[in-house]
Amino acid sequence: MNIGVFASGRGSNFQAILNAIHQGYLPARVTLLLSNKSDAGALEIARSNGIATAHLSQKQFPDEELYVAAVLAALKEHDVHVIALAGYLKMIPTAVVRAYRNRILNIHPALLPWFGGPGMYGHHVHEAVLASGMKISGATVHIVDEEYDHGPIVIQKTVPIEQQDTPETLAARVLTVEHEIYPLALKAFAENRVSIKERSVWIH
Repeated sequence: MNIGVFASGRGSNFQAILNAIHQGYLPARVTLLLSNKSDAGALEIARSNGIATAHLSQKQFPDEELYVAAVLAALKEHDVHVIALAGYLKMIPTAVVRAYRNRILNIHPALLPWFGGPGMYGHHVHEAVLASGMKISGATVHIVDEEYDHGPIVIQKTVPIEQQDTPETLAARVLTVEHEIYPLALKAFAENRVSIKERSVWIH
């Protein structure tokens, strides 16, 4: 299975995916790292691992149609089967979602459907979780559809919230879980053990 990873930041989940591949746990390879930011740390990780990179941003194009065409062309050029969003902070265009229906995954640093949607990323998520008084948080891998943080859930894992937690300490514990469950979800896809019907996902 060829994975195209989309990332906007330092790429820790991207690195976790690569580690799982290098360890022989995840039977796949990353053929493309796409970022909307030219200075994303994930691009350096890709280059140091000999992985093709693409810097594509809506700002580079006069309209969305040309931007979408460029994204789809990059995915086709590198024979991408599954897209893994790893800290990618842009909405995936509808045309790309349709072209890769049920083949785009995202990792979210909370237990969806709670604490998702526009603006719910990074420290904003953990601040909202702590402000809510919840006793647990966690991470979610879900399939991407046309809405933010909305598609069917593939896998979740919880972490306890401790009384002295700050957004930073909670984020660190959730990130550890993210690095654990994202390769797990991708492994199920790579081994064809996933069935999707409407908004339900089964892993065999």
